[in-house]
Amino acid sequence: MARGVARDHDEKREALRKGAAKYFAAHGFDRASMSGAAKACGVSKALIYHYWDSKEALLFDILDGHLSALAEVFDEGRTSGLRGLIRAVLMAYADADAEHKLQLDALGVLPLERQKPLIDIQRELVAVMSEAVAQERPELSGERLRAAAMTVFGILNWYYMWHRPKHGMSREEYADFAGDFVIGGLGAV
Repeated sequence: MARGVARDHDEKREALRKGAAKYFAAHGFDRASMSGAAKACGVSKALIYHYWDSKEALLFDILDGHLSALAEVFDEGRTSGLRGLIRAVLMAYADADAEHKLQLDALGVLPLERQKPLIDIQRELVAVMSEAVAQERPELSGERLRAAAMTVFGILNWYYMWHRPKHGMSREEYADFAGDFVIGGLGAV
């Protein structure tokens, strides 16, 4: 008889994804191992393999979960204008530094067929940001619109990449600053 799924299966899986993401981000995905991920999560290697059959499968699951959650934030934020979308994205990034680092650094190590659905989600995020920018500046189109949308992502990523916790602006203060900066900058182009 097949074993049933534990009541806390999804919670365990999420905790393992979170712990493995922190481990992979800290050590570099290429240098990391499933044994190291298990140790970092405080579980056995067998338990990690119970959920994922390979390091790449675990990475895909981490990135798919991260990008899918961001897609929901973008979808909900698309009606709140550019300033609202900026705030929503910064708040969503609050507990996702490791996942974000892996998105930037490790997505390319996955086989192309595993990269494609993740890249499709990224493209949708860019499309939503482009819509928000175009609502603010309808005359922008083509490469200028894309450049403006990608610049907004760069501004958002500053908080993740270089801001140090407990130094300078809070995430909320930076959301207001970034919104003012982006909208003011768009007004000048």
